[in-house]
Amino acid sequence: MTFLRQTFLFLFVFIAMGIITTAAQAQSEEPLPKLPEPIQNLVNEGAQIRYLGRDYGVDAWITIKNGKEQYFYVLPDQKAFLMGVMFDNTGKLVTVDQVTRLRQQNGGDKMLDILTEDFTSEVQASNKDGEFEFKSPSEQLFHDVQNSNWIPLGNAGAPIMYAFIDPQCPHCHAMLEDLKKDYIDTGRVQIRIIPIGFREETRAQSAFLLAAPNPQERLFKYMAGDEEALPARSEINQQGVQRNLALMQSWKFNVTPMVVYRSVAGDVKLVRGRPQNIEALVNDLGSRQ
Repeated sequence: MTFLRQTFLFLFVFIAMGIITTAAQAQSEEPLPKLPEPIQNLVNEGAQIRYLGRDYGVDAWITIKNGKEQYFYVLPDQKAFLMGVMFDNTGKLVTVDQVTRLRQQNGGDKMLDILTEDFTSEVQASNKDGEFEFKSPSEQLFHDVQNSNWIPLGNAGAPIMYAFIDPQCPHCHAMLEDLKKDYIDTGRVQIRIIPIGFREETRAQSAFLLAAPNPQERLFKYMAGDEEALPARSEINQQGVQRNLALMQSWKFNVTPMVVYRSVAGDVKLVRGRPQNIEALVNDLGSRQ
């Protein structure tokens, strides 16, 4: 779990513990600032809302709807607002301080104090300088892919590529056939497949593949025509596949195969669809772990 995901989880715990009231209430005698219309629409649709105060010249609001929290920062001229979390120029997460302040204004809570203490310890342990380490989009993508639910095809220690695949995708089968004899079987590459499914049947097959003790053998048998090698069993937990699919969709990937790898130069690269030049791709692989 990345630091940013831990942060969102921590902030959500505050909300789940009941610090959000059903309507925004003044935390001082001063009137609350006006809400932009889109945020007001969330309130009209039933979202809980609370004013987090003004820091660095912008008004901060927190809303929760359908169990999901959102943070909004309204610019002084009220002509625009931002959604997300705020950092100062040292990388300190201002939003955490704002939520902590909100907790204190609501009378405090021993359990919340413990959560705050635990969170502070986690931040300090994960970053000795107490600053947030920003990742570029490409590095965040590679981190997310590394932490997905994948299956290795090929030898450990070989250069690595990742690929989102659907078990019934003919282009995925073609790519794996391109790789199998000359690259996977010879130890030149390890491809870590990330099974997904665009239909219920293929999601069930992908879940079976993730659960199987011999996934490489079963996948290649299935590709060779043995339909029994990869059954679509509804009783198998599909959470791992759903997580892979959510990851794929969060990066706006909509085709399979989708290859992600780190090159010999250290760059994160993508190949959309079946690679046209397998030899060039394998020669460009840099990561071995």
